[in-house]
Amino acid sequence: MDWDKLKTFHAAAQAGSLTKAADMLGLSQSAVSRQIAALEDDLGVTLFHRHARGLIPTEPGNLLYEAAHEIHGKVAVAEARVQDARDEPSGELKVTAPTALGAIWLARRLEAFHEQYPGIRIRLMLDDHELDLAGLEAEVGIRPWPSTQNDLVQRKLMSVRQHLYASHSYVERRGAPVSAEDLDNHPIIHYGPPQMAPIPGLDWAAKVGRPDGEPPRPAVIEVNTIYGVMKAVEAGMGIAALPDYVARENANLVEVLPEVEGPDFDVYFVYPSELRGSRRIVAFRDFLIEQARLWQS
Repeated sequence: MDWDKLKTFHAAAQAGSLTKAADMLGLSQSAVSRQIAALEDDLGVTLFHRHARGLIPTEPGNLLYEAAHEIHGKVAVAEARVQDARDEPSGELKVTAPTALGAIWLARRLEAFHEQYPGIRIRLMLDDHELDLAGLEAEVGIRPWPSTQNDLVQRKLMSVRQHLYASHSYVERRGAPVSAEDLDNHPIIHYGPPQMAPIPGLDWAAKVGRPDGEPPRPAVIEVNTIYGVMKAVEAGMGIAALPDYVARENANLVEVLPEVEGPDFDVYFVYPSELRGSRRIVAFRDFLIEQARLWQS
């Protein structure tokens, strides 16, 4: 089987749609469709049920996907090892992170990394859902939760505190709360639904200062990403609990009730065990450990 066709099929099966597969591969949707149709002709089987909601693999499609996924992982590991065989760390490094952590804390530090390692090209993939590191969808994950997979290596980067934040315009207009109990008199922005939060306890602002047994404060707006919560706070809609890495370096926000803290959580540097010792990953890991130390000092 032609590897280009197989790679296109693998991306389509993984993404569940021609459009997403085309984005992953840097191809047009029509090119992806032609490659899959050609592979189906070569094999004499239908690989996908095509529905308005996307692509659903047939039974032969599922069998082929299992084999293609294994091959894809081996090719990705081989490519990574070839890049790491060079004298200086160089080549592409695929990094995944949640949207807020990646866009706000990580992205602003990549220029300093580029200055130290100009031969390494970072491909930053922001996604609030985990990409498959073991399957080499990405080579490095920066995650505010621990890994549960045995075939991944993880290193704690930093502990993160949470505080309450509002915009300067909100405080000028409404004033700051004087106590945790006074939050009852202010609009609260929630991460929601809370049970879908990637980090436990993101809804603590709804409960702090309330007696046990009382219902949480209702939200003026509920947003399903930390980045979205931050933007609603910036717009002056109300007060929210935010991780300090989101708000501390944001000139548009001001901390309120600084003595009130939410639950801490840890951020981890995670990568596949097959890439242990990779020069690109070691360089990036050591750089971020130092950046985390400076940020926390």
